[in-house]
Amino acid sequence: MMHEGWEVWAALLAATIGTYICRAVGVALSGRIDQDSEIFRWLSAVTYAMVAALVVRMILLPLGTLATVPWWVRVLVSALSVAVMMSSPQRRLVPALLTGTLLMVTYGVLR
Repeated sequence: MMHEGWEVWAALLAATIGTYICRAVGVALSGRIDQDSEIFRWLSAVTYAMVAALVVRMILLPLGTLATVPWWVRVLVSALSVAVMMSSPQRRLVPALLTGTLLMVTYGVLR
């Protein structure tokens, strides 16, 4: 007798195998990649552009609970977080993330 829900387990197994095959190929090829090559620089630029586009979309056209926050609050919190990031030449990511998170939580509590 087949266990009910076996399709879910099969999908999970397939996703796991697919993920680890991609990781194994990445590990195998990592020693051969020249980080200064033109293709690697292009891939890095595309990756940064995609992240920037998603962040801008989240700030200007949010979905869910973030959409209840006025646009000027989202832009102000983002600008202050960027200012914190640019203020210190090192160790700037965590303070910038904390700034944005704490400001948004403070807004939510005070609202």
